[in-house]
Amino acid sequence: MNRTSRSKHTLDKDLGRLANIEEATGFVLRGLTAPGLALVFLLLAAAAASIYALGEPRALVVIVAAGLAAYMAMNIGANDVANNVGAAVGARAITMVSALVLAAIFEVMGALIAGDTVVATISSEIIRPEVFVDPSVLIRLMLAALVSSALWINFSTWVGAPISTTHAIVGGVVGAAAAAAGLDAINWLSMATIATSWIVTPALGAGVAIIFQAFIKTAIIYQDDKIAAARRWVPVLTALMVGSFATYLVTRLGLHLGLPTTTLIGVATFIAAWAISNRSVLLQSQGMPNRNRSLRALFRLPLIGSAALLSFAHGANDVANAVGPLAAIVHAAKIGQVTNIVDIPFWVMLIGALGISCGLLLYGPKLVRIVGSEITKLNPMRAYSVALAVSIIVIAASWFGLPVSSTHIAVGAVFGVGVFREWYIAHSAHRRAYLQRKLERKRTKRGLTEDDLADEDDSDEDPRKLPSAEELNRRKLVRRAHLTTIVTAWATTVPASGLLGALVYAVLGAFS
Repeated sequence: MNRTSRSKHTLDKDLGRLANIEEATGFVLRGLTAPGLALVFLLLAAAAASIYALGEPRALVVIVAAGLAAYMAMNIGANDVANNVGAAVGARAITMVSALVLAAIFEVMGALIAGDTVVATISSEIIRPEVFVDPSVLIRLMLAALVSSALWINFSTWVGAPISTTHAIVGGVVGAAAAAAGLDAINWLSMATIATSWIVTPALGAGVAIIFQAFIKTAIIYQDDKIAAARRWVPVLTALMVGSFATYLVTRLGLHLGLPTTTLIGVATFIAAWAISNRSVLLQSQGMPNRNRSLRALFRLPLIGSAALLSFAHGANDVANAVGPLAAIVHAAKIGQVTNIVDIPFWVMLIGALGISCGLLLYGPKLVRIVGSEITKLNPMRAYSVALAVSIIVIAASWFGLPVSSTHIAVGAVFGVGVFREWYIAHSAHRRAYLQRKLERKRTKRGLTEDDLADEDDSDEDPRKLPSAEELNRRKLVRRAHLTTIVTAWATTVPASGLLGALVYAVLGAFS
């Protein structure tokens, strides 16, 4: 090898090393992008609070609390919002990026339009405010609650467990309050109601989702004329979602219109939504083949709409988990005393709304994938059953003033749909009769194509692939490992965030 060849070979090796270094640097920088943007948002939140608190007593405390509330809001966005868009993404009705942007927009709208009606709950219904005469004690309590709940949600997101952020902040407040003033400072009636919801809401989510999934399978999917069945029932199911949301919005805005007027608004919205959806489905279904692929297309827009509505409802409800403690701190710092009624400045709501969306965009995809595709396989029909279950239960709970977790409802609904599929494939007489009719029509060759038989929805929808009982027992459609992880996270959320809250309160007390 001559000198020129050796020099060229050495140069190629050096250039290869530089390329590897550049690739590695790019990989590291990509990993630092999300934390960097999150840090920028925290600093902006603190800067906004400093403008408000400049010259006010306890200004430093308000600034620190704003940064912590922003951190809490981002964790809520990273963990909790997966329940709203996970089903739509898992069903491939919408891409991950589009779902994140859609959810971010509607989360902000929900928080700013209807979020202030529930913020005071965190500071007045979990603890007994009359116990805390010294405002500095309440401020340390709420700071401890923010830190402890945010850390627990952050950890749960890291391990891939969708939890209730409501229960995390409740645990943080309870633990800090117990450390500050003993167990008598806690409103145990509210805590008993919340604890009951841990068991009731997942079961309700599963039960209602199973009802809707059974109806969709019986009335639409396993009908000989799927398109005619879809034209009849898809508008009804869409209108049910929209009408329920209109009723929820009226109650959430606190308009106090009375039961007859609120019901009338819900019914009127149902009729209007049915008329619009009926026209849309009729036009969209023209010329569609009689296949499950067509049904997926017809359910796509209602499913995207449900993700938007659920994100709005989530923003209206769960922004309180981030800014409730901040509102209590700002109020106590400003007036120097503890009261049951808390004023909520607009900038406080804005931090919560933007923080949820920021956390969703930066860290949300992990939990979206788990809820949407890793528990069980979803298509638009199954996903819409989940969305309907979540919306109806949340709306009913709001009507009766019951605290529920959208996370528990959504995950319970997803598990319910998956377990129902297992049962339905093995035991449904209606499905067996439908598949038998398809086989008979195949034998007589009356208008059934090979594509019709190979309907791409799933192998369990293909009459040529009828699994044995042993195969059905082996091939579970729900991943039980995720159930263990999620239930463990649910059971430990309140105790863990409570212990953290007590510990953080003790540390803050030592420094103060």
